[in-house]
Amino acid sequence: MKSLLNRRAFCTRSGAALTSLALNTACRRTWANLPADGRFKARPNAPGKAPAPSPLGSSTVGRQTYLGLDRDRDAILQIPKGVTLESNRPLPLLLFLHGATQSAEDMFWYLDSAPDEAGVAILAPNARATTWDAITDSYGPDVDFLNRALQRVFDTVAVDPARIAIGGFSDGATYAIALGLVNGDLFQRVLACSSGFVIDGQTQGKPSFFISHGTKDNILPIDTCGRRVAADLKARGYEVTFREFDGRHEIPKDVMREGLRWVARSAD
Repeated sequence: MKSLLNRRAFCTRSGAALTSLALNTACRRTWANLPADGRFKARPNAPGKAPAPSPLGSSTVGRQTYLGLDRDRDAILQIPKGVTLESNRPLPLLLFLHGATQSAEDMFWYLDSAPDEAGVAILAPNARATTWDAITDSYGPDVDFLNRALQRVFDTVAVDPARIAIGGFSDGATYAIALGLVNGDLFQRVLACSSGFVIDGQTQGKPSFFISHGTKDNILPIDTCGRRVAADLKARGYEVTFREFDGRHEIPKDVMREGLRWVARSAD
């Protein structure tokens, strides 16, 4: 992945845009006994195998439900309205990551009614700190927590293996691209909204990308971030849908709906 825009190149091009958070990368730490390569072990159940009875109950449908994995910084699952868990109908799933200083709860403001309209289950976790581990250090505690959250969902909800996606906003989008590249054998699609750069790693699989970015983004400028990331991914042979919009550092409602429809569509 040397041709992709990596953390060092991003620091050079973007100046002081993320000095307080994303650019503090001089000293990277190795997390003992944690997945330093960013790889997930969680996998959905085999097709036709019914998941275990959900400890979350049928009240999960149409509501935001905490998984109970962490008392202070938990993950939230939302099953779209109109879905009956007992039907065991496999659902598309989006693991959706928040931006720096944001929270899992904030992501549902961006999502609004789009998950219900598209029929997509949402797993929104909280980072262990104010942003995701590999943004400022290396892969570690966040990968471990995301893996546990994914496995909890796979064990209790029927998920379509061909429609598992990872996505996020801002730092969360940057992290989603990185994890999508190294876990492309799990995630078929990556939805990145206002991403910053690409973190180097050992790639697996060949996921598709939907990248959106505002032409007036004053936090992560589109020329040095969104357009550059999209172009570099295309140059590496990945399928990329790039959606520019007239706006700032945000996710417009129509872009969110378009992205969720893209996540939900059947595999080609």
